[in-house]
Amino acid sequence: MILTLEVDGDVPLYQQLRDRIVEAIADGRLHVGDSLPATRQLAADLGINMHTVNKAYDLLRREGLIRLARRTGAVVIRDAFTGPPPAGVADEWEERARTLLAEAVAKGLDPSDVTHRVQRILDGFPAGSSVRPTTER
Repeated sequence: MILTLEVDGDVPLYQQLRDRIVEAIADGRLHVGDSLPATRQLAADLGINMHTVNKAYDLLRREGLIRLARRTGAVVIRDAFTGPPPAGVADEWEERARTLLAEAVAKGLDPSDVTHRVQRILDGFPAGSSVRPTTER
């Protein structure tokens, strides 16, 4: 799994790491049962603090996307093909989407352009397919 973080960016590193892992799950690079790198190894690979990786992994755990265990480490437990989301997920997601869309409006983006961009992004995820994608690992 190749991850790119902007060390000098405005978004905290733990959030960037969480976001890249969520994107990897959504676009089919990570599936249920896949193991994530060990905290220390990923921190060393990315040149970041181990606690930053721990914070990202804990956030993913609280969001129900990974399981953390001493023996197995971090393992993906949810992807687009594991069935309907748990209760409340859609409402929580809508709140976050509202904030992101409000940012687009506040910065003067045209609503039709925003809609087009959102649809293009959604079309890039394999979840619309009824067949689980196969990937090289």
